[in-house]
Amino acid sequence: MTEVNYIAEALKFMVLGMGVVFLFLVVLVQLIKLQASLIQKYFPDKAPITPIAPKIGSEDRDEEQRRVAAIIAAISEYSKNK
Repeated sequence: MTEVNYIAEALKFMVLGMGVVFLFLVVLVQLIKLQASLIQKYFPDKAPITPIAPKIGSEDRDEEQRRVAAIIAAISEYSKNK
């Protein structure tokens, strides 16, 4: 019977297994980077759409200021009663 060094065999299998997993992960990361660059090349991001604010007349501004004042008053009154 031949004497087998089980620890050495276990270390070989461990290194082999970890090497295969590491190689797989490296290949996976490179493929994901390649995919991202291809998607960015053929489907670039569109410019964000900025909404146009409606022009507010002086009467509308007064109404808006009254609403804001009412909201602030309501919040401060609520805070006092808490």
